[in-house]
Amino acid sequence: MTTKTILITGASSGIGEAAARHLAQLGHRVALGARRLDRIQSIAEDIPLSGGKAIAIPLDVTSLADMRAFVAQAEAAFGEVDVLVNNAGVMPLAPMSDVRVDEWNRMIDVNLRGVLNGVAAVLPTMTERKSGHIINIGSVSSYRVDPTAGVYAATKFAVRAVTEGLRQESRHVRATMISPGLTRTELFDGIAEPGTRAFFKDMLENTSISSQAIAEAIAFAISQPADVDINELIVRPTTQG
Repeated sequence: MTTKTILITGASSGIGEAAARHLAQLGHRVALGARRLDRIQSIAEDIPLSGGKAIAIPLDVTSLADMRAFVAQAEAAFGEVDVLVNNAGVMPLAPMSDVRVDEWNRMIDVNLRGVLNGVAAVLPTMTERKSGHIINIGSVSSYRVDPTAGVYAATKFAVRAVTEGLRQESRHVRATMISPGLTRTELFDGIAEPGTRAFFKDMLENTSISSQAIAEAIAFAISQPADVDINELIVRPTTQG
């Protein structure tokens, strides 16, 4: 296995944390980015206890300057970036009739603009050296629209379009979208509308998979030879309809 430098956004919990721990355990160098610096510092300090290498860097994915600084600090610590995992996301689901415009804008800024900022920060260098891998975390909502998830699905459909566009344009940089089904993460804590929150909390208790399953899917995509690009993976609970 080739040891790689891997950057992970939204690494303070859930899929991001699981991916950081799993990839470090496999021998990769991981840079954790998130707004909750205390949380990613704790994870980064814990990883070396199992023999891994990690660094924590404060990051707001909605800021291109922040994203570029994240990449620069990771490069200073570990060398050129081999993989970027665009994982940061928010999901404040609610009926459209609630007209929660601030929540709509937040989803657009984090889920879509955050991905584009990540692409902008690493793609020029990867293109120049003809090597690299961008992994965008989508959702089953990249393929279907459910009640209360209209705007969220719109952002995830857009991430799928961005990933496919990147794939078609590049012959050297690999582009992968991994779309989780119902997964146990803190994402659902951001649902403010009481009825929607209760509905999904009940679903989580009865139909969900762990973040580790998605971390292993990320590792699988990364582990492929340079001439093999895993374009899309959907990973959902067996019992999810």
